[in-house]
Amino acid sequence: MFEFSVSTESRARAGLLKTGHGEVATPAFMPVGSQGTVKSISPRELKELGAEIVLANGYHLYLRPGVETVRSLGGLHGFMGWDGPILTDSGGYQVMSLAANAKVEEAGVEFRSHLDGSLHFISPERAVEIQEGFMVDVAMCLDICTSYDHSRKAVEHAMEITVGWAKRSLAARKSAQTALFAIIQGGVFHDLRERCIERLGGLDFDGFALGSLSTGEPKETLYEVMGEALDKMPEHRPRYVMGVGTPEDLVESVGLGADMFDCVLPTRNGRTGQLFTSSGKINIKNSRHKDDERPVEEGCGCYTCTSFSRAYLRHLFIAGELLAYRLATLHNLYYYINLMARIREAAAKGSFDSFKKEFYRKRNPNEKE
Repeated sequence: MFEFSVSTESRARAGLLKTGHGEVATPAFMPVGSQGTVKSISPRELKELGAEIVLANGYHLYLRPGVETVRSLGGLHGFMGWDGPILTDSGGYQVMSLAANAKVEEAGVEFRSHLDGSLHFISPERAVEIQEGFMVDVAMCLDICTSYDHSRKAVEHAMEITVGWAKRSLAARKSAQTALFAIIQGGVFHDLRERCIERLGGLDFDGFALGSLSTGEPKETLYEVMGEALDKMPEHRPRYVMGVGTPEDLVESVGLGADMFDCVLPTRNGRTGQLFTSSGKINIKNSRHKDDERPVEEGCGCYTCTSFSRAYLRHLFIAGELLAYRLATLHNLYYYINLMARIREAAAKGSFDSFKKEFYRKRNPNEKE
């Protein structure tokens, strides 16, 4: 069940997604835990950071440790020790990007595991069965992802198969506890996105997602395509923009009417020493931080900033200490989750446009590295 209100001065929405494992205030950012864990961070720490929902990946967990293992140990919630809502991606993107010699046909996808080369076949029905086997709160339909450099013909073919797979996924669902989201494809072609929405938007999906974005297209194209599609997607269902993105992307996307996001940037970039602040990004490994006694960001309430200096964090990275990755990830996730909380508050109060102006006013180009 999804309830929302629209900001009085923009398309930004403040909502509430209700699941069997709790409520999620939207707009929401989902930390990525592909293997059933957000890298270097415990479930307790995620709760303390304010995370309400996490994302896991059906492809990875299907291959290792397998559906039966996860189900026998209490489903994914019990297996990973997280009692809040979980959304799983079907793994369609990973099948295309990681699996060797993936063969896509209308029946489904045949592929070889990137782990051991074993042969597998996943149909849209099987993808639903796998995710319901994990006993998650939200499952994604199997789809075909495309990139910015794909031809219109290839994108249209992928969209047509994705539509057929979504309809089959809806017919295959059995669990009343697992919501099912369809994925809107169509690349950067507005008419293909619109056609996809027309064919899926009237069906009884619990939510809708935009796939195949942030695949190399210019920012202005990303926001244009997103805005056109979000404007046509069902209003009374959550709208999930997959794999997006930077803090600027989150602000822009909410302003266009998006409700849910996931991205590896706060965790992956944190492990390389790139930290997010209200002024922009900093590279903590830069020599200018060698004797810097300041925290990553003044006024930040995360454990990293309230306990350690930039100089100490730089030392940990230069020394190759594992604590570096944990502290950087803690800060970045706190930044993202706190940013989303402030966006939510602004949307609920009808002051999102004012928030957006202040957000960009604070961005300092000199803080990038």
